[in-house]
This record gives sequence, C-alpha cells and structure tokens, in this order.
Amino acid sequence: MSPNQKFALVTGCGKGGIGEALVTEYTRRGIHAIATVLPNEGSDHLSQAGITFFPLDVTVEQSVIELKAGVQKLTGGQLDVLVNCAGIAYTMTAIDTDVAAVQRMFDVNLFGPMRMVHHFHDMLIRSTGTIVNIGSIGGVIPYLYGASYNATKAGLHHWSNTLRVEMAPFDVKVLTIISGEVSTNILKNDAHRRLPEGSYYSPFAENFRQHVTRTPEGATDRFKYAENVVAQSLKKAPPAWFWYGSFTGTIRFLDTFGWRTIWDSWLWKMFDLGKLKEAHAAQMKKDK
Repeated sequence: MSPNQKFALVTGCGKGGIGEALVTEYTRRGIHAIATVLPNEGSDHLSQAGITFFPLDVTVEQSVIELKAGVQKLTGGQLDVLVNCAGIAYTMTAIDTDVAAVQRMFDVNLFGPMRMVHHFHDMLIRSTGTIVNIGSIGGVIPYLYGASYNATKAGLHHWSNTLRVEMAPFDVKVLTIISGEVSTNILKNDAHRRLPEGSYYSPFAENFRQHVTRTPEGATDRFKYAENVVAQSLKKAPPAWFWYGSFTGTIRFLDTFGWRTIWDSWLWKMFDLGKLKEAHAAQMKKDK
C-alpha cells in the first residue's frame, strides 16, 4: 500500500443510502474508503464494488471498540477522514411522540457520532484529519412531524460547533453538512407509522399517512450530493457548515436574514394547519 494512501471511514453505508454514495465517491477519488454496515445488514452492494467494510452498531460501545481495532490493523493507525453518516428517522407529531423510540434515534443520530469521535480522535489527530458530521435542514427549521428527528440534528450541529473549536489546536477540521432533501431510503422504516387513536391531529390522519409514504419531490441525487460533500471534506480548510441538497439555498437565506418565527407562517400554509384549527374548533363546540 502506498505511503501516501489516504483513508476515509464512513458509518451507515447500507444499500440505497448516503453512506453508500459517499464511499463510492471516496473510492472514485483514490481514497481507501472504509464502510460500515449493521451486523445484520446486507453488504453485497459493498463487496461487489470492492469496498472494504466492517460491521458496526454505533449504539454499542464494544462494537465501536472492535471497529477501531480492525481499522487500526488495516491502516496502520492512520485515519484521514471520519464521516458520521449513520442515522435513522422517526416521524410523529411532538405531542404523540413515543419517547422510547426517540431515545433509540438519539442514540444513533447524536450519541453515535459522539462515541465514534471519542474512540477515533487520536487517529484523526495523528493524521491531522477531518471529521464530517451529516446534519440536516431539519436541525434548522421546525419541519412538521419531525420534532424529534429535528432535535437530533440540531443537537448534532451544535455539538459539532464546539467540537470544531476544541479540535482546532490539533489541526483537525470539523465539517458539518446541512443536508437538504436527498433521494435515499431513510423513510422506509417509517412507512408503517400512523397517528395514534385519539390524537389531536386525527383530522390529519390521511395527510400523515401520505407524508410517511411519500417519495420526496425534487430531491437531490445522492451520488451528486456525495460528490460535493466529499470534495469539501478533502479541502485543506473546509467551511464550518456546508449547505447542500434541495431547498438549502432558500432555507439558508431565510434562516440568515429572516425573523425567528418566519417558519411558522410558511409551514402553516405548507401543511394547511388552518384546516386542523377549524376541525379542532368544531370538535370543541360539539363536545360542549
């Protein structure tokens, strides 16, 4: 192996997701990509592409420790890029949230990156490498039915900000990606979800069903997304935040120059919340 060979470790590389697209792009650029998949997840898509992979559950400390041992043996202790991409979704109104399910999502989306950085930071410092955290516009705007998912991403963004400052003395870069809509299968495990019986949002039960089974329109191709994210991650001085994907231009502008509640009226119209208000008023009148 060439002494100039660079290594990029990407978590969450299941078939059809952003992680798979990222390791494909790193490989195309001559970087030795190292993918991870869940222990019970298919890996044929990686084997067929000739991409190195290891099993990993980011919620299990021992799994991260075992991954590090395997990566150290493979790279001789070098790691140039760590991409925290593993993530899951949970779609539900804030008031109807199953907290146990959300705890699991926080364990993957937020505590997973924390575990990875805790165990791999010495390798990244040695290589003066880059940490890439895959965030979302959901961590910026109060998108309906995504309160809990949005919270995981907002937490990741702010943790990344502090991590960036703390890693600067060691010349390790931290890049946060603010992802727009990207064409992946992240919603596949949410397609079965329905509003609970008796929810105050019951008048929107059909709207909710359509929401969780939708195919996002205008979503950015995941391989195009990967091409741009990888390019940023390999820069000597990447930006603190890199916004990319459908709708990020508009959202970035409004978040920068708009007032704090600008999203309230925008989302009210987008989800037609006036109809829910009318249905609630009618029910209240009926119950009197």
